[in-house]
Amino acid sequence: MFGFGMPELIVILVIVMVVFGAGKLPEIGNALGKSIRNFKKASEGKDEIEIKARKDDEVKKEG
Repeated sequence: MFGFGMPELIVILVIVMVVFGAGKLPEIGNALGKSIRNFKKASEGKDEIEIKARKDDEVKKEG
């Protein structure tokens, strides 16, 4: 897999956990999965792309 072995992948995972924290990992994985899914749909020629509005709670947390 692109020349990465198990030790390299573990080091990358540890760095990601230090930078983002364990609480954010599910959100990051969810966003990454949605972006890959939308990219596949776009490359197949489908016109619809999933766009979801933010909830009011999320806007209040940021502001």
